[in-house]
Amino acid sequence: MDAQYKPFEIERDAQDFWEKNQCFKAVEDASREKFYCLSMFPYPSGKLHMGHVRNYTIGDVVSRFQRMQGKNVMQPMGWDAFGMPAENAAIQNRVPPAKWTYDNIDYMRSQLQALGFAYDWGREFATCDTDYYRWEQWFFAKLVEKGLVYKKMSTVNWDPVDQTVLANEQVIEGRGWRSGALVERKEIPLWFLKITDYADELLADLDKIEWPEQVKTMQRNWIGKSRGVELSFDIRNADGSIAEPLSVYTTRPDTLLGVTYVAVAAGHPLARAAAQGNAELAAFCEECARGGTSEAELATKEKRGMATGQVAVHPLTGREVPVYVANFVLMEFGTGAVMAVPGHDQRDWEFATKYDLPIEAVISDESGLAPDLSEGAYVEYGRLINSGEFNGLDFDAAFEAIAGRLAELGRGEVKINYRLRDWGVARQRYWGAPIPVKYGPEGQTVPLSDDELPVALPMEVTVDASGSPLKKMPEFYDLGDGWVRETDTFDTFMESSWYFARFCCADNREAMLDERADYWLPVDLYIGGIEHAILHLLYARFFTKLMRDLGLVKVDEPFQRLLTQGMVIAETFYRSTPNGGKEWFNPADVEVQRDDKGRPVSAVLIKDGQPVEMGGIEKMSKSKNNGVDPQSMIDRFGADTVRLFMMFAAPPEQSLEWSDSGVEGASRFLKRLWRLVAEHLEAGQPGKLDTAALNDTQRELRRKTHETIKKASDDIGRRTTFNTAIAAVMELTNALAKFDDASPQGLAVAREAVEACVLLLAPITPHACHALWRELGHEEPAIDAAWPQVDESALARDTIELVVQVNGKLRARIEVAAEAAKEAIEAEAFAAENVQRHTEGKTVRKVIVVPGKLVNIVVS
Repeated sequence: MDAQYKPFEIERDAQDFWEKNQCFKAVEDASREKFYCLSMFPYPSGKLHMGHVRNYTIGDVVSRFQRMQGKNVMQPMGWDAFGMPAENAAIQNRVPPAKWTYDNIDYMRSQLQALGFAYDWGREFATCDTDYYRWEQWFFAKLVEKGLVYKKMSTVNWDPVDQTVLANEQVIEGRGWRSGALVERKEIPLWFLKITDYADELLADLDKIEWPEQVKTMQRNWIGKSRGVELSFDIRNADGSIAEPLSVYTTRPDTLLGVTYVAVAAGHPLARAAAQGNAELAAFCEECARGGTSEAELATKEKRGMATGQVAVHPLTGREVPVYVANFVLMEFGTGAVMAVPGHDQRDWEFATKYDLPIEAVISDESGLAPDLSEGAYVEYGRLINSGEFNGLDFDAAFEAIAGRLAELGRGEVKINYRLRDWGVARQRYWGAPIPVKYGPEGQTVPLSDDELPVALPMEVTVDASGSPLKKMPEFYDLGDGWVRETDTFDTFMESSWYFARFCCADNREAMLDERADYWLPVDLYIGGIEHAILHLLYARFFTKLMRDLGLVKVDEPFQRLLTQGMVIAETFYRSTPNGGKEWFNPADVEVQRDDKGRPVSAVLIKDGQPVEMGGIEKMSKSKNNGVDPQSMIDRFGADTVRLFMMFAAPPEQSLEWSDSGVEGASRFLKRLWRLVAEHLEAGQPGKLDTAALNDTQRELRRKTHETIKKASDDIGRRTTFNTAIAAVMELTNALAKFDDASPQGLAVAREAVEACVLLLAPITPHACHALWRELGHEEPAIDAAWPQVDESALARDTIELVVQVNGKLRARIEVAAEAAKEAIEAEAFAAENVQRHTEGKTVRKVIVVPGKLVNIVVS
């Protein structure tokens, strides 16, 4: 065996073997337990980034581990290929989006293959492949027939530069998240899927899946089920005429007697009517229409409003309160109107304070008195005050009593409401799957039939900044006889909401899914960033229920277990520019001076030797120029080193701080492992392992081997803490390096330890372990080897070490027989010299013996 570790030769040979033998091809086998491992597929942006590498390495380690458990493993890979970045790149580079996308796919695929990921490439597809989205079109048409799709006019966030609708979360400080343009509020016809029909099931089924509680909470909050009261206020216009009653929804009917004004959205019919004769109000409504709509922004922005001149009549007291247009009320939420109780809602309090409106307490504080409202609203629950016949009632009693009275008067009813809104799936862009609908000369709206599908997206097009070219292509939309085809395309969340199911039967050209989906689904482990915790994961869950109800799958949920990996972060460096901006420098171009603890103290740009500012540790990003090119690391150290560092640097859920020295350390360890195996082989042939004939040193190494197997099995299989599994293997290699016994039994014990190291690392550094397993004389490739099993008898100890504490502080360590009685353990503890020193002359109050761990002596 060559004692020198040569990663590039080793990795090429291993990958050639896997490809030649189709090692990762997944085939359904009802006799075996399946394991479907899936990482969120990438957008083909051009190059992998370190976040990709971490995500996919986690999935690959789990997949290889489960294969070694004897499971039938499927791990596919594809491309989330539609979307605006391809259009923007096409405009910038003057190439069709299709060419840009497929070129990027080719390059990124080669990067994934270089990392040795165990993907079944026979299942690969891109969502921009006609063979993929044609089934999405077919499915949409079926949903139209089922009444789960509708089209309506909707007020949306419109990006005038990107010429498309933006979700609220894509509007940052009133600007489009990609273009930076001021977003406009615009009313356009949009297609919607009725996700609200599934709101209760989407909530209830969160209890069926093994997801991080944080993600479940985020989904519950997004769905936002609440029990409240919908009630109405009569409205009188400024001229005394009566308008349509104003409907509001509240989860706090106990505060109804504290209403001092009502507020409506700028797009509300009341606001529009009032603005017709009021130029100033019309201008304010127009300004509100350009504002941001994310909840975070609404919560923090300055509360502004304008009186409409209308008054609302309180449904219980007859009191008249003013009606305001307010910038914190949106038509999309609830009824587009709120009853404002500034005494008990902070947002309402801020608005009332600004416009000098009454602020009244109707809920008592903990002492039963009226709370101090001078500094802010009192938002806790309590008993009612200043509420007439309802005084003294607590929240529950007040809810029922006030709701009952409103019902008697015909002015309100109890309702279950949801924060969730139906999913708008239409986008006014070119690079997406065409929506399969046509419109007739007499206003007909008809989903396309099976024989009219697929509606293929034209690929050779010129894209510019003037909007979708589909709208300018009669050869695409004009069907003759007055019929035209829809030119909007699907939201790209549509493609990512069912791709996991298509992987099960990606070669089926006759159906969307087949019985193979029933074998593989649900996905056993899904891996991706927590930034997808709401929309993508919620839509995928919704799509699964739609597919189930159309008889396409049998499962209720798509992903049984979810792992959300942390970010990859790195140091940032910059210089301030004359215009007040910052010029960011890549860490590779900066030389950092560090103190004796490795902390950075100063930095200079290598090319000019001049100082740069240290911007702290942040997520790797193009904007901060602190990314590290995975390919450069692969080219320098090899794929296994990159994989090992990624898994060793931090637990998967935590952020991973990039460290060049950490990568170099991983490389040194692999060289050391390689050398260790070479030296073991040079030492001679081991004898047959006789566990009854081992001396103490041999028995100790064997115990260490099986302790390591036990820990790594639990760390990878149950806890997914790969870093601690790797650390345990490193400890075992250290013990092996110190083990100096060339006897037949000594070599047999060492062989067992060496092989355990190789197999335990095989999911993490598969190329090196493929070669080492072969060097150790095995004809069966490492990819087909079974995971090492723990010999419980090897874990037995004749003696064990216990910690001795006095009043919780460590004072000694003692060696006792493994089966020692409690009295014997106590006697050994008190006999320790340092324990005697700390107990002498004191009264022993208690002695606590924790078997196998410690003795704590409590004295006074």
